[in-house]
Amino acid sequence: MSKFSITSNDFKEGEEIPKKFGYKFENESPSILLHNVPEDTKIIALIMDDPDAMAAVGKVWVHWLVFDGDSQNFSQGNSYTSGKNDFGEIGYGGPAPPNGKHTYIFKVYALDTELDLKEGYSKHDLEKAMSGHIIAEAKLTGTFAP
Repeated sequence: MSKFSITSNDFKEGEEIPKKFGYKFENESPSILLHNVPEDTKIIALIMDDPDAMAAVGKVWVHWLVFDGDSQNFSQGNSYTSGKNDFGEIGYGGPAPPNGKHTYIFKVYALDTELDLKEGYSKHDLEKAMSGHIIAEAKLTGTFAP
């Protein structure tokens, strides 16, 4: 079986994320497509964050937290259970680097269990709920400059 992976129709691995997905632009979430999801997957969770923010704001900045049991992709208009990003909002908060070009990591996790999290959960809540239940993971990176 091929390896679990993710891609986007909106940008390729390591490339620049188009401006329309930026927080200060249209703030649309890019499409995230899943490939070769393991058969025994019950839930797919996604975390998008910016590790480069550590130097600027002293922490890894969380941009998007979602999970879903039905979807083979994450894209604008689909309904998921969303967490709270570091802008203090529920749902997607696009790239908004305070200084220069930053790298954004989209990580997806195939889980062997349902998640009992309510809308507005934190990254810590999600990671705790996923602990011991990750059967596969994949990532996609992109960059963004103001």
